[in-house]
Amino acid sequence: MTKKERRTFTPEFKQQIVQLYQNGKPRKDLIREYDLTPSSLDKWVSQSQKSGSFKEKDNLSPEEQELVRLRKENKQLMMENDILKQAALILGRK
Repeated sequence: MTKKERRTFTPEFKQQIVQLYQNGKPRKDLIREYDLTPSSLDKWVSQSQKSGSFKEKDNLSPEEQELVRLRKENKQLMMENDILKQAALILGRK
């Protein structure tokens, strides 16, 4: 069994597919004609309805956005803490 190579699609292409779907073209015809996965089509339709954008960061819920922000902040604070620990060790030797 050969693995399919991952393809990327432009936002314009995704918008055209969503527009065809919303104009009544059957889902199975779109999937077959454009060799798409059902989950990709469903995701694009959902993203288009939710925010109008196909970027993941634009489609995060407020809770998910806060989680991303907090993780980034936590990582920064841990790095700063490590720097201070190293500085304390260096100054303690002198």
